Amino acid sequence: MAVAVAGVLVAAGAITYAVAEDSGSGDGTPTAESADAGFARDMAVHHQQAVEMSYIVRDRTDDVEVRRLAYDIAQTQANQRGMLLGWLDLWGLPKVSAKSPMSWMGMGGMPAGKDGALMPGMATNSELKKLNTLSGKQAEVFYLQLMTDHHKGGIHMAQSCVDKCSVGVEKRLAQGMVNGQESEISLMAGMLKERGAKAR
Repeated sequence: MAVAVAGVLVAAGAITYAVAEDSGSGDGTPTAESADAGFARDMAVHHQQAVEMSYIVRDRTDDVEVRRLAYDIAQTQANQRGMLLGWLDLWGLPKVSAKSPMSWMGMGGMPAGKDGALMPGMATNSELKKLNTLSGKQAEVFYLQLMTDHHKGGIHMAQSCVDKCSVGVEKRLAQGMVNGQESEISLMAGMLKERGAKAR
């Protein structure tokens, strides 16, 4: 296990330094208003909630399949979040912005997030509280529904980075997010069906 974790950390470090080379220096470094910086900031926030929901459900069910999926999502998105925040550090850019979330992708006019849901697909504070009260099959179904919505919002944002970002390594990470989360949505649809439920 320790070797696997070390391998992930080494890979993450290599990707972070690759971004330094990919983005160049001086004029080649993304600006605070760029799609590259906007995606890094917003997706870091989006990913943090996925990690949080995954740890909640891990403690609310004994189902091996759901716990394995939750663990995979938590580890993958925590790792990606570290890369995104690391790139902002590398570029010398702030991790927060006065502009509304997703303004870098032309969605800055969106109404303020309802009940703590800052971006499309994110769970509300009430939904997170509800997930914390459920257990067993109910927790599994609600988590799978929330995470399906969450992935759909994440895919939309990641695809915008593929289209708008300029740093090659970041664009490739975003495309990997699109591919991975589309695959997980299909997996979760099957898991919901097995439990007599479906996406919302």
